[in-house]
Amino acid sequence: MAMAIRVFLLLLLFLSSSNLTFSLYEDQVGLMDWHQQYIGKVKHAVFHTQKAGRKRVVVSTEENVVASLDLRHGEIFWRHVLGTNDAIDQIDIALGKYVIALSSEGSILRAWNLPDGQMVWESFLPGSKPSKALLSIPANLKVNKDNVILTYSNGCLHAVSSIDGEVLWKKELATEGIEVQQLVHPLGSDIIYAVGFVGSSQFDVYQINAKNGELLKHDSAAFSSGFSGEMSLVSSDTLVALDATRSILVPINFRDGEITIHQAHVSDLFEDSSATAVILPSKLTGMVALKISSIIVFIKVADEGKLEVVDKIDHAAAVSDGILFSEDQQAFGLVQHVGSKIHLTVKLGHDWSSDLLKESFEMDHQRGLVHKVFINNYIRTDRSYGFRALIVMEDHSLLLLQQGAVVWSREDGLASIIDVATSELPVKNDGVSVAKVEHNLFEWLKGHILKLKGTLMLASPEDVAAIQRIRLKSSEKSKMTRDHNGFRKLLIVLTKAGKLCALHTGDGRIVWSLLLHSLHKSEACESPTGLNVYQWQVPHHHVMDENPSILVVGRCGLSPDAPGILSIVDTYTGKELNSLGPVHSIVQIIPLPFTDPTEQRLHLLIDADRRAHLYPRTPEAIGIFQREFANIYWYSVEADSGIIRGHVLKSNCILEVADEYCFETKDLWSIVFPSESEKIIATVTRKLNEVVHTQAKVIADQEVMYKYVSKNLLFVATVAPKAIGEIGSVTPEESWLVVYLIDTVTGRILHRMTHHGSQGPVHAVFSENWVVYHYFNLRAHRYEMSVIEIYDQSRADNKDVWKLVLGKHNLTSPISSYSRPEIITKSQSYFFTHSVNTIAVTSTAKGITSKQLLIGTIGDQVLALDKRFLDPRRSINPTQAEREEGIIPLTDSFPIIPQSYVTHALKVEGLRGIVTVPTKLESTTLIFSYGVDLYFTRLAPSKTYDSLTEDFSYALLLITIVALVVAIFVTWVLSERKELQEKWR
Repeated sequence: MAMAIRVFLLLLLFLSSSNLTFSLYEDQVGLMDWHQQYIGKVKHAVFHTQKAGRKRVVVSTEENVVASLDLRHGEIFWRHVLGTNDAIDQIDIALGKYVIALSSEGSILRAWNLPDGQMVWESFLPGSKPSKALLSIPANLKVNKDNVILTYSNGCLHAVSSIDGEVLWKKELATEGIEVQQLVHPLGSDIIYAVGFVGSSQFDVYQINAKNGELLKHDSAAFSSGFSGEMSLVSSDTLVALDATRSILVPINFRDGEITIHQAHVSDLFEDSSATAVILPSKLTGMVALKISSIIVFIKVADEGKLEVVDKIDHAAAVSDGILFSEDQQAFGLVQHVGSKIHLTVKLGHDWSSDLLKESFEMDHQRGLVHKVFINNYIRTDRSYGFRALIVMEDHSLLLLQQGAVVWSREDGLASIIDVATSELPVKNDGVSVAKVEHNLFEWLKGHILKLKGTLMLASPEDVAAIQRIRLKSSEKSKMTRDHNGFRKLLIVLTKAGKLCALHTGDGRIVWSLLLHSLHKSEACESPTGLNVYQWQVPHHHVMDENPSILVVGRCGLSPDAPGILSIVDTYTGKELNSLGPVHSIVQIIPLPFTDPTEQRLHLLIDADRRAHLYPRTPEAIGIFQREFANIYWYSVEADSGIIRGHVLKSNCILEVADEYCFETKDLWSIVFPSESEKIIATVTRKLNEVVHTQAKVIADQEVMYKYVSKNLLFVATVAPKAIGEIGSVTPEESWLVVYLIDTVTGRILHRMTHHGSQGPVHAVFSENWVVYHYFNLRAHRYEMSVIEIYDQSRADNKDVWKLVLGKHNLTSPISSYSRPEIITKSQSYFFTHSVNTIAVTSTAKGITSKQLLIGTIGDQVLALDKRFLDPRRSINPTQAEREEGIIPLTDSFPIIPQSYVTHALKVEGLRGIVTVPTKLESTTLIFSYGVDLYFTRLAPSKTYDSLTEDFSYALLLITIVALVVAIFVTWVLSERKELQEKWR
C-alpha cells in the first residue's frame, strides 16, 4: 500500500508542476492584459477617398504621430510615431499614393506608401537659419519628368523629387533677410512666388523658376504701420495681413510683380473699436476669417482690396479650409456650438447666402468645444454632393460626422496622460431582491439555450452576437464591484486636455469621464494646465458611507508663479464635488501622512513665495496639523541654480487678511553644487506608500544585515556642465557623473560616488534600501546600470539569525534622523544593452514578494528584470553558501530573454510612464504603462505561490484525488485478504 501511495503522489506532483512554465499561449492573450492604441490630438488631416482602394484619412498629431485611419470605423490602418523632438510641421498626399510629412522645423522630409505605411524615402534639408516650415505639392509641376515637392525651411527653398526624395535644386533666401510666410504656385505656371516680410515694415515677393531655382525677379514694398507677422492667402495673387497693432487689415496684391497695398481699419468693419484682431489659419478662397474677442468675422476680399463683412458668429465655432468639390466651386465647413448641440454648416465659397449642408448633432458636454474641423465631399447615390466632417474636440477626441449622425469617435485624449491615480471599486451588495433573482434565472436559461444553439451550429448571426454580449457581461474581470483578490480597480488618469477618465482594469473601458470646469479656459484662467492627481479621501467601506475622492491640482499658465487650481472629484461617479481657484501659486505639493476624522488626507501646498498652505481647510485638519507641526520637513530642488534646500514650518503667515491655514517657512539647510563642475539632472526618492516587510536580510553563514530604511533619503545625480547635451557631445575626459544619497531632514550627505567618463540621461528608481540608476559610459561606449544598497551598522551586534528569531535584538529602539547614522554601502555596475525611457519597481501588499525592475526600453516595451541580477554582492565564483542564498554568478551584462518582456510582442508607443499597484494577493502586482498607447497586465514576480493559476485543471485534480482514494481502498482490501490468507496457513 505504501508503494502505491508513493506512486500516486509522484504522479500528482508531476501533473501539478507541469503548469509552472512561464509562458503565454495564444488563447490567453487578453485574459489578464489589454492594449489600446491612440494617436493624440489631430493637427492636420488629408482625406483620400478615391474610388479605387479603401477610403481613409491621413492625420498628423501633437504627439508626433502620422497615421492612416479607416473612414468607415475610425480604426488605424497604419501609423508612425516620430521622436519627441521630431514635431510634424505639415503633411500632404503626393501622386495619390505617397504620404509626405515635413518635420523637425522643416529639417526632415519623409514619404510613406499610402496603402501600407512603408517608408519610401527620407531626405534631410539642412539650412543656415531657423525659419517657418512650409510644404507645397503643386499639381502637374515636373522637373525632368519628376513630380516636384516644394519645401521652405531653415532659410532655404528646396525642390524635392516625389519619386526618390532627391533634392533637385536649392535656393537660399535667408541671406536676403526675408521671413517667408507663404509659397504660391499658380496653376499651370512655372513660377513660384515666395512672399514674406523683411523686418516688421517691408513686404517682399521673390519670383523663382520652378524648373531650376533661378531667381527671376524680386519686388518689395514698405508699410509704415508695420506688420504683425500674420497673413492669409485668399487667391494666387492676393493676401491679407494685419498691422503691428492688429487694428488694421492690410490687403496686398502682387499680380505680375507689382505690389499694391491697401488698408482698412477693423473698427470700420466691426463696431468694437477697442478689440484687436487675429487671423484664423483657415484657407478660404476670396475670404478671410478674423477672431475679434470671442466673435468670428468673415470678410470677403474683392478686387482692388475692397473688404466686405459677410457674417459674424458670436458662438464658439471652428472653420475648416476650403475644398474644391467641382471644377470651379469651393466649399468650407463651419461648426458652431449652441447649447448641448453642435451645428455643421457647409457653405459655398463665393455665395455666403446658400448652404450646401446644414445638420445638427447632440454632443456629450464632457467633450467640450470644437477645436478643429476638416471637411470632405463625396457623391451620393442620387449623384448629388454630400459632405462629411472630421472634428477635433476640446478633450482631444476625434469624431466623424456624416448624414446627421456621429459615425465613429476616438478617445485620443488618452494619448497624452500626465498623471495616474488608482481607486477601489464599490463593495458588492449582498442584498438581492426576489425580482432580481427571477430575472437572473430567466437570463441564465436564455443564455444556456443560446449556447446550446451555438454548439449545435443552429445559431443565427444575431444569436452569435447575443452569446458574445452574454459572455462579456458575465465576465468576472469586467464587473463593477471589488473582487476578493483585488484585481478589479479603477485607474484615474488626467490628460493634457484637463480631462479625467476612469479606466476599468478588467478590460480598459472608460467607466466615466469628466472635463474639469476648473481646468476650462475662461477669463479668470487663460491657459489652464493640469499638474497632478492625489488621493484625497479613501474611506473605510465598513464604517463610512462616503465615496472615495481624488484631488486634481492645476495651474493657470505655465509659469510657476501662476495661480493654482484645485478640484475634488468622486472616483465612483466622476462628479466634481468641489473646486477652488484661482488660488495662490503652487510650486510643490506635499501629501502628509495624516488624515482627519472623515479620512480626508492632509496636503501641504507650497507657493512661489515659499509659504505653506494646508488643505483641507477645516478645524479638524488644523488641529491635527498643529500637533505634528514640529515634525514636518520637506525639501525643494532648484535644478537650474544647482541648489537643494531643506525646509521647516515657522509660524502663521502675516497677511492683511488673517489666514490660519497659511504658514511661513524657513530654510533648515542647503546644498549648493558648484555650477562650473556639476549640474543636477535627476532626483528620485522612495514611494510614500511603499511597504517594507522586514528590515533584516539573512545572508550566507546565517548572518543578518539590516537595511537602512528611511523615507527621508533622496538620490541626486549630477553631471559636468559640458555633458548636458546629447550622448557623445563631449569626450570621456570632459564628462563625469556624480551620484549622492542625501538625508532630507538634516541635509547630511550619506554617500557620494563618481563615475568618470559617464554621461546622462539618468533614469533611477529608489526602493527599500537600494537605488538603481541607468546612464551611458562614454569610455566603454555602452549603457550601464548601477546599484547602491545601504545597510545600517548601528545594529551590527545582531548579526546572528538566532537572535533575530528569539527576539534578542534592538530593532525596536527609536531611530532619529538627527543621530548620525552608521551605514555602509555596497555598489556594483553592469553593462546594459538598451537605452531606457523610464524605470519602475514592482510593489506588493506586504512587501514579501521579491522585487522586479520594470524597465521601459527605447523600443517602447516593458522589460521585467529580477532585482537579484542587480545584487552588489554578486561575484564571479560565489561560495556554496552564497549559491544557496540565491546569489547569481557575476557577468558583465544581464541575460535578456524574450519571455522577460511584460508587454510580450506589443509596443507602448511613446512610452512615458509605468505605474505599479499592489493587489490583495501578495504574489501579484498590477502594471499600467502609458504613452501614446496604453497597456495593462498582471505580474507575479515570484510566481503565483498563493493562488492557483487561471488554467489550473480542477478536473484533473479531482480525477487524481478519486484515483488516489480508489487505489488506497483497493490496496487496503488486498492487504486485508493477504493477512487473512497468512493467518489460515
